Amino acid sequence: MSVPIGTPVDLHDGDGRAVLWGLETDDLNVNLVAWPPGEGVGEHVNAEVDVVLVVVTGDMTVRVGARDNHVDQGQAIVVPKGEARAITAGVDGARYLTVHRRRRPLTLA
Repeated sequence: MSVPIGTPVDLHDGDGRAVLWGLETDDLNVNLVAWPPGEGVGEHVNAEVDVVLVVVTGDMTVRVGARDNHVDQGQAIVVPKGEARAITAGVDGARYLTVHRRRRPLTLA
């Protein structure tokens, strides 16, 4: 899905898994992500930016550190930078937005 800045986005449009749509501005990164039931993002640490996750449809478990958080459709959670996190879609899958301050490009050390 390709939508220019300043144009409404249909968050229910598109099929697939992982990132369905993304937008990068001078200040923000925004992604629409979808996972089928039981799938998601394995544990990792983002040391650069806090991330807001907003569940559009379905539900998911967001592990932050050692705590599992159930996040339903219409709910949001802020995941702080530096914390280990993982996301697992619920029984009906999950579609969610990630929003964070734009970060510098990743580089290999």
